Amino acid sequence: MAFVNIDGRSVAYRLLGDSTNPLVLLAHPLGMTQAVWDDVLLALLPRYRVLTWDLPGHGASQAWGQEEITPQDLAGEALALAEQAGVSRFHFVGTSIGGVVGQQLLVDHAEKLLSMTLTNTGAVIGSADNWNTRARRVREEGIAALTGEVVPRWFSAAKLENEPALEAGWKVQMARTDGESYAKCCEMLGRTDFRGRLKVSGVAVHLLGGSEDMATPPETLKTLAAECDDAPLEILENFAHVPSVESPEAVARRLLAWLAADRSDIDEQGARKA
Repeated sequence: MAFVNIDGRSVAYRLLGDSTNPLVLLAHPLGMTQAVWDDVLLALLPRYRVLTWDLPGHGASQAWGQEEITPQDLAGEALALAEQAGVSRFHFVGTSIGGVVGQQLLVDHAEKLLSMTLTNTGAVIGSADNWNTRARRVREEGIAALTGEVVPRWFSAAKLENEPALEAGWKVQMARTDGESYAKCCEMLGRTDFRGRLKVSGVAVHLLGGSEDMATPPETLKTLAAECDDAPLEILENFAHVPSVESPEAVARRLLAWLAADRSDIDEQGARKA
């Protein structure tokens, strides 16, 4: 793991793979860390350079110290990390709040994108009231108090039954997240609405969801697909909110197909082509 200072705040990231390969940025869900991508990396690295990072106050990244967090702030971090990797164009894959970062890139920085994969996210996620209530509870009760109701929603019932240690482990990890940074991310999600803003990017978009996802159910993904000019959408049966953890093989297989379809053998500083 490495660290970079972005706007006065330390951000933890990993940059892996051959520097001549196209870069893929992978953005993780709220309350988790870049570790959600660990079991996908081995499949991607023979053909891609991969960058993962921890969102503000998550994992090893420094807590957010400003008034509020915006999607523009998080997209700015992604751009700064791509610059740190020395590229001007990249593939982007984001789950949940990571998909919100991706949508902001589509709106403001489509020229930087080789492709966009959005998983388990939405043009609108949940309701402002629910997000603001969660933010208030985190501040009043502490983030550890919410892990018992939040973490089980990340995974399917079958996954939790087969791997009981998974829930306990991610509860520990979520409880380590900076509560104020988490609360500010919740408030950001309550304010965010990309409806009517995603149709003009010109970037190939692929969408993935889970049939058991309660946070961003299939209907939310269908709405997002329509917002993205009817982008292709696949709903994985018996999967919930974090498919990169539930079945990294299934996610890697799809990413390899989608990224290869969109690469046209790159350059313009996305690399490869020789």
